[in-house]
Amino acid sequence: MPMRPLSCLFPTLPVRAACRGAAAACLLAAAGAAPAVTPAAGPVQGVPAWNARLAAELPRIAQQHRAGVGVYVRDLGTQETAHYQSDESWYLASTVKVPVAIAVLRAVERGEYKLDTGVKLQASDYVDGAGLTNRYPVGTSLTIRYLIDQMIVHSDNTASDMLIGLVGVDEVNAVVASLVPTGFGRITTLAEVRRLAYGNLIPAARRLSGRQLILLNRQRSDTERMDMLSRFTGTPVTQFKLPSLEEAYAAYYASGLNSGRLDAYGELLAQLARGMALGPAQTDYLLKVMQRVETGQHRIKAGLPAGVAFAHKTGTQRRRFCDAGIAQAPGAGATVAPQRVVIVACTRGDLSLERSETALREVGSAICRSGLLTHGVIDAPSCPPVALPAAGRVPAAGAAAPS
Repeated sequence: MPMRPLSCLFPTLPVRAACRGAAAACLLAAAGAAPAVTPAAGPVQGVPAWNARLAAELPRIAQQHRAGVGVYVRDLGTQETAHYQSDESWYLASTVKVPVAIAVLRAVERGEYKLDTGVKLQASDYVDGAGLTNRYPVGTSLTIRYLIDQMIVHSDNTASDMLIGLVGVDEVNAVVASLVPTGFGRITTLAEVRRLAYGNLIPAARRLSGRQLILLNRQRSDTERMDMLSRFTGTPVTQFKLPSLEEAYAAYYASGLNSGRLDAYGELLAQLARGMALGPAQTDYLLKVMQRVETGQHRIKAGLPAGVAFAHKTGTQRRRFCDAGIAQAPGAGATVAPQRVVIVACTRGDLSLERSETALREVGSAICRSGLLTHGVIDAPSCPPVALPAAGRVPAAGAAAPS
């Protein structure tokens, strides 16, 4: 179905707001009619029904999982929120790639580059992880368009570091500070994540090459990984400063790098959705790319009702799993406009990918059952059920690639 202009979707919005938010609203609009069931009851003691429902559901979800859970939900129409532990600092993993994309697209808007500008792959850009970029030889020229696609859709770390290198890591952090002055830790390159984590074992690891990082990640166990790190650094494992990769990553997370409050990340997404982070053309472009994300199919998106568009980014690392994006429910005829909702959720502490993804899917399902994305219908039939896994999958790679 062709997209409709914002004036058709939100006829009561002021003209200025309509212009700035046009790309985001047009992108996320989807066809469909509201289910013919009775709407939910009205607000309870001044709190919207969906908000009160989530306030009870989110702690329950957290209590029945091994992982710690943090959630921030915001209705962009009413600005009402629901949250659980969202004011704490959470490791954001590869969700930091959204501000990287914003920084690059701002440079495109300034005329410094075009989406088809080529960027040469340097030896220092190689990082382990998903995507195809680290398979190319040094010196290969890859377009910004290709790199953004790989970074967002496939969570390609090498593509991410090429883009960070293009605009500079300081510019990425300056963009975040301009949109959300507080609530974010410093963002680094993805290769630096690895070097700092391994560096907690042995400082010489901070000089590891990109190819060495890839080889380390290919090892089947932490023991094999530490043995290889010992060979790379010429240091016996018995002389490492910490006894395990578990403790090395715990020390890295404690640094606060690539971390932030979930409400702060939610504000960044709200600015993007409203067209305040980028102009209309680049807002439209980035949200379309985020709708095509292939990672995290069993997370929040799996709990949302059919017909809801979700422009999002996932993040994955050892005992840290996130999903964050902008959901839009289709309108109901000519009288009910599409509804846009910011959703940010992370887990921490459980090594199991399957259990952690189930927790995130439950968050999506709880949002659906609250009536927020179903025109006020509580426990709508369109809300997918969530079945708890019998035994959780544990990522084979201890230094799991962010996604």
